[in-house]
Amino acid sequence: MSVVTDSPAHSSGSDDFISYLNDALDASSPDSSADEEAETQDEFEDVSRNKRRKLESTEETEGSTSEGIMEHKLVVAESSVKVDVCTHPGSFGEMCIRCGQKLDGESGVTFGYIHKGLRLHDEEISRLRNTDMKKYLFSKKLYLVLDLDHTLLNTTILGHLSSEELHLLNETDSLEDVSKGSLFKLEHMHMMTKLRPFVRTFLKEASEMFEMYIYTMGDRPYALEMAKLLDPQGEYFNSKVISRDDGTQRHQKGLDIVLGQESAVLILDDTEHAWMKHKNNLILMERYHFFASSCRQFGFNCKSLAETKSDENETDGALAKILEMLKEVHCTFFDKLQGDLVDRDVRQVLSSVRGKILSGCVIIFSRINHGALPTLKRIAEQMGATCLMELDPTVTHVVATDAGTEKSRWAVKEKKFLVHPRWIEAANYFWQKQPEENFVVKKTTNPL
Repeated sequence: MSVVTDSPAHSSGSDDFISYLNDALDASSPDSSADEEAETQDEFEDVSRNKRRKLESTEETEGSTSEGIMEHKLVVAESSVKVDVCTHPGSFGEMCIRCGQKLDGESGVTFGYIHKGLRLHDEEISRLRNTDMKKYLFSKKLYLVLDLDHTLLNTTILGHLSSEELHLLNETDSLEDVSKGSLFKLEHMHMMTKLRPFVRTFLKEASEMFEMYIYTMGDRPYALEMAKLLDPQGEYFNSKVISRDDGTQRHQKGLDIVLGQESAVLILDDTEHAWMKHKNNLILMERYHFFASSCRQFGFNCKSLAETKSDENETDGALAKILEMLKEVHCTFFDKLQGDLVDRDVRQVLSSVRGKILSGCVIIFSRINHGALPTLKRIAEQMGATCLMELDPTVTHVVATDAGTEKSRWAVKEKKFLVHPRWIEAANYFWQKQPEENFVVKKTTNPL
């Protein structure tokens, strides 16, 4: 197969494009060595030069024919010439991936996670997205972009294990068959990784509804190593592993390097501010803190799950709850909406599902930190709650951190729910209204 003669512009979608590119460049491994990449580039240039020589030879032959025949050829071939003019859909190094012509300067969006040095222009990105959209919608699939750290797993440096976590060094699973384990010691990276409970079931079932990407702020070697632990058979992600080395904005993640239409993409991540341009696509994940270093990183002065020799519930934990919600969103998108599939928007479905969580709840806040109040209010309203500023008989919940405030005492007297702010946070993470009795507020000050 030739990069020049078999144009990716004729491929049916991103998967075909990626397969084509890997075959053409003889580089199926995304972490090819520098020597291999140099050889590939040399091969690419050789093929390109050969094609240009053939074109030049053809032009010389045509130039030696009679003027009448030449004019006839030009008239007959006019339309085909227009079709054959290369639009340079992208480049590999300095060469067009279709015609092999050497291009001046670098342009287009970098897709280094597909292959180092690959750039695609907006028109080709749009074409691939549109083609994929039709293909996956026909197969009843959407897109799901997955964060790694604190979302699907937790990693620590071996030297950062606390004294109460050292027992883990003798409890790690074999790297020979990672599909059967969840705790791994990666000696060559001086790291230990714990997969989140339920993650394997989550990925298996999610893959039936979504085309999945990994997108992490970790570097590329780390991202690929984690992908091997999560997907040892390469069933879910293939080459769709994006690291911070592939991003187009510093300290930000973006869908500009994901080959999926934004209207069909969901994002699962524990960090909201990493997706400033795509908050409507985002499902915020409760952070997974298995190691003490993770707790310290986020300012928690408590024992880690590893230190207490415990873990999240396998069947009733964060990933299990999120999977239930994803199934609801998927079902609503494909089975309950009216109109053409390509005109539907999963962001609207996500907003609708979120808006039912606290529907019917009328909330008033009491003595909540001014810095936290706007966020809590926004989250509650996104989940369908009505937030009031003054006490009203219609209030169903008083949210407070102190049972001694006037509004808190009113709630007890009027037999309204008095709950801690974590009640709102938990409903947001689990996509379900939580039992109020699990979020009791204690009296911490004298009544005013």
